[in-house]
Amino acid sequence: MRSTDQTKEQIIFLKPIFRQMVWGGDRLGREWNYEIPGSDTGECWGVSAHPNGDCQVREGMYEGELLSELWIKHPDLFGNTGLDRFPLLVKIIDAKADLSIQVHPDDAYAKAHENGSLGKTECWYVLACDEDARLVIGHNAKDKAELTAMIEEGRWTELIREIPVKKGDFIRIDPGTVHAIKGGIMVMETQQSSDITYRVYDYDRMVDGRPRELHIDKSIDVITAPAGRVEESILKADELPQNTMNLLCSCECFRVWKTDVTQEVTFDQAYPFLIMSVIEGEGTVNGRSVRKGDHFILPDGYGEVILRGKMQLIASTV
Repeated sequence: MRSTDQTKEQIIFLKPIFRQMVWGGDRLGREWNYEIPGSDTGECWGVSAHPNGDCQVREGMYEGELLSELWIKHPDLFGNTGLDRFPLLVKIIDAKADLSIQVHPDDAYAKAHENGSLGKTECWYVLACDEDARLVIGHNAKDKAELTAMIEEGRWTELIREIPVKKGDFIRIDPGTVHAIKGGIMVMETQQSSDITYRVYDYDRMVDGRPRELHIDKSIDVITAPAGRVEESILKADELPQNTMNLLCSCECFRVWKTDVTQEVTFDQAYPFLIMSVIEGEGTVNGRSVRKGDHFILPDGYGEVILRGKMQLIASTV
């Protein structure tokens, strides 16, 4: 068992994992000071215990251990939730080009069709974007029959719904929601620990001389029709009160907060665990220096948290 003192001292810093994508860029290197593998780096998995990208602990008493190992061997660090896997995945996405038009399944569909995987509920905080940036959120079909016809006939312009977004917008993407990040946008994504994506359309893009795989039948199975109202999924989060934990989202899969630190912020870590990512600036967490691009977990029982400096953070838990 860990002593209270050890728990209080132990912030679990993680080494990010990078994924190269056909639509990726180099901003994670230029603007975030990461050592990226190439100029087509699309994703930084900052906190992940998923088999497709399992983060290592960067330092301290658990240095070198994988997050999935820590979850199994030290469940008390994570509040003994009883869950069969670390439930969340936090990533930064750099879309130099448009991502595919896609949709994610819910837990029940993924369990039945994807070897027991979790489904994928996710949310985005827009870190940066062009002045006239737009995201794909939802579609214009009135029902499943019209949706199927539009997809099978390739009526993409008619089907796809695009909406304008700005830096600081927060968007929740429930399973069944057609969506796509467009080129020039960077987001911080908080999601279930799942890597299941069904591509509906990929602009006839070729990779190594072949079009990327589409998942039309599964997409039609899981897309919600008609789509939900856009206003229900977008929150303007750029002008929230400073120096407090602003709750952006609370659902059965996760809770997400944004904190803009300009003076001392104090709160109690009262959750099974709390993921924190620094998305702007630098400062300290209980005297420990952190800066833009750092991802860490405050374990169960950590106690009082004192944030100082000038920085923005996104935090999450189950």
